[in-house]
Amino acid sequence: MKEQEQIKLDGILQAHNYDKTLVIAIMQEVQKEYHYLPEEVLCYIARKLKMSEAKIYGVATFYENFSLEPKGKYVIKICDGTACHVRKSVPILEEFRNTLGVTEDKPTTEDMIFTVETVSCLGACGLAPVCTVNDVVHPAMTPEKAKALIEQLREEAAHEN
Repeated sequence: MKEQEQIKLDGILQAHNYDKTLVIAIMQEVQKEYHYLPEEVLCYIARKLKMSEAKIYGVATFYENFSLEPKGKYVIKICDGTACHVRKSVPILEEFRNTLGVTEDKPTTEDMIFTVETVSCLGACGLAPVCTVNDVVHPAMTPEKAKALIEQLREEAAHEN
C-alpha cells in the first residue's frame, strides 16, 4: 500500500479515535473514498484497530451496503420493489444496462464510471418508479429519462477529468 493511502486511512482512523466500536462508521467512510472495500485496506484497518481480519471481513460481508467489489464513480440503484415494479421499473433497468453495456453479472462499466444495481426497496414508493445515483433520488423515472440521466452523468464525469 502506498504511503499516501496509509496517510488517508490513518486520517479516517484518527477521526474515529481508533475506536473498534466505530468500525462500521470507519468502513463507511473508507467505502465512500474508494467506492468499495479493498482487501488490503480491510487488513490495514484490522491491524490498526487490533481486530482479527476475519472479524473485519465478517462486518464487511454482513452488511449489504458494503461491497468487496470495485464500483463505478456513479452507483445507480434501480428499485424493484412492488410499487416500482408495477410502474414498470424493469424497462428502466434494461435501458440503463443496454445503454451502459453492463449486466447483472458484470454491473460495472470498464471505465469504472458506472455501476448498475437493483434493490428491493428505496423507500420512495410514492415517487415510483425511482432510482438513485449515489443516493440522490430520481423520481418518476422512465427509460427516456434514464438515457438522459446517463448523458448528463457522462458530461459531468468528462468535465471533472
